[in-house]
Amino acid sequence: MGKRIWGSLDPFFEPGPVLGRRVANSKFFTALTRAAAFDEYHFFTHSKGAAEELLGNLSALYPDRAAEGRFKTFPRLELPFALRREDYHVFHLSDCMNYPFHVARLRNAFSREIFPITSVTHSLSYADHAGCFLKHLFAGTTARDAVATTSGPGRDVVAAYFDHLARTYALDAARFHPPRLAVIPLGIEPGDFAPPAPDERERARAALGVAPETIALLVFGRIDHASKMDLLPLFRAMSRVFQQGADKGAYCLILSGWIEDEEQGYLATLTELAANLGLRLIVKPRPTEVQKREVYAAADIFCSPADNPQETFGITLLEAQAMGLPVIASDFDGYRELVTPGVTGLLIPVTGPASTAIVDMLAPVSCDNHYHLLLAQRYAVDVPQLALAVAALAGDPGRRAAMGAAARAHALGFSWDAAIARYLALWEDLWRQDPGDRQALRAAVHPLHPPYARLFAGHPSGLLDASRRLIQSRAGRAVYRGQDFPVIYDTLSGFVDAARVRALLVLARNPVAAGALCEKLAAAEPDLPPELAEAAVLWALKHDLLEYAADGQP
Repeated sequence: MGKRIWGSLDPFFEPGPVLGRRVANSKFFTALTRAAAFDEYHFFTHSKGAAEELLGNLSALYPDRAAEGRFKTFPRLELPFALRREDYHVFHLSDCMNYPFHVARLRNAFSREIFPITSVTHSLSYADHAGCFLKHLFAGTTARDAVATTSGPGRDVVAAYFDHLARTYALDAARFHPPRLAVIPLGIEPGDFAPPAPDERERARAALGVAPETIALLVFGRIDHASKMDLLPLFRAMSRVFQQGADKGAYCLILSGWIEDEEQGYLATLTELAANLGLRLIVKPRPTEVQKREVYAAADIFCSPADNPQETFGITLLEAQAMGLPVIASDFDGYRELVTPGVTGLLIPVTGPASTAIVDMLAPVSCDNHYHLLLAQRYAVDVPQLALAVAALAGDPGRRAAMGAAARAHALGFSWDAAIARYLALWEDLWRQDPGDRQALRAAVHPLHPPYARLFAGHPSGLLDASRRLIQSRAGRAVYRGQDFPVIYDTLSGFVDAARVRALLVLARNPVAAGALCEKLAAAEPDLPPELAEAAVLWALKHDLLEYAADGQP
């Protein structure tokens, strides 16, 4: 049995702000390596330098695996050669919007086997996503290709995209079919989150200045009304709670998570609202992982009144539940699959729009946060119900404790190890599917891949004439004799190399027709595609190693 190789075009580790997608990708790969299901992991990056940097990062993060030689990194221009050389078990991409359809055409053209290609959903609401999903609909997509969605509602969104595109473009369902849709939730590392011991909880609350008898509500996530959630409904709900006679001093709201510099105005608005209400607001921006667990430990109730179509899963809900917190969340997208109403928390109704036609038209010409805000403001979280939920849990410590214990048990079912087990099962199942006619797949052209030779056919004086004879030039003879050396750029590795140049010059010692020269070069190097043989001949002409034979030259 050959090596099991897992491949990707994505690094699964990204610098920058701690956002849900980046955390999910890194945790996914950590759990994947822990499963030890593959002999090697191959990564294809934008450049040779990026490949070397990624290998260094992987070696630092997983020294044992690196010492075993499990990680291989390559520049992406080596993809055709790697696909011809290796038998990949699967290519998995960290986002379904970027590359799976492009990898599919490369696989179909160069790989010995039609291996599965899978990818993952994150946000699904950006204006360019319809175009991204359209790229999946080409004749090279097979029954071995799948998009993993993180929730049932997320799967429905992707299916609706494909249905909309198929209808509006009148696509032939027999030729332009979508990849399979699977539901695989994100996960958590159970060891990273656990209910705090009494002394840990006491220290966490003391660090934030939360008195023992205070009910601490926690909102954790991006602090952004345009791309995460509008917190004004929660403030309106607290106003209702206070109007019904609740002691304002008995509550505080902890607000923590990533905040961009340009969102400081929004934070100032929330601070002013809290002051007007008499609600104590504690802000812990951009926390470290340790600080994140501390704010969870200090809280009594986790609140997430999401209202933005960008939200697809809600990993913070799982983290909060794993910490033993009851959850009050909006009945929205994947949230409803993470909260069992009345058992692990409470879900608040959300009313949405029947039409968004004006926003639909504006979105492609507007800033992302502008049209997302327009959309989010059309999803109304039920403020009276939110107020009732806060009051109900705040006034019943026994119920909070019972829900917190149930939430903890529930969250443990969403480990990253469980998610990886589902991916492994999906990949094996995809191998059992019939990919279709091999020759048809090889010939399937992606309509969004520009055919450069045809598009720019008018740029050169003419194309390579198969009947015109070529011969070594003076410089070519010097290289052939070892008296000179050609300059081959690093980026051309695999496309032009010294051995191929040598073979070409041997074949052109005497005048030979360009077409015949290409055929002989392809025959001399096993499995060399005709296109690369022609490219080598044109390169040699460009670098004056070949020249056109003079008329009458024998």
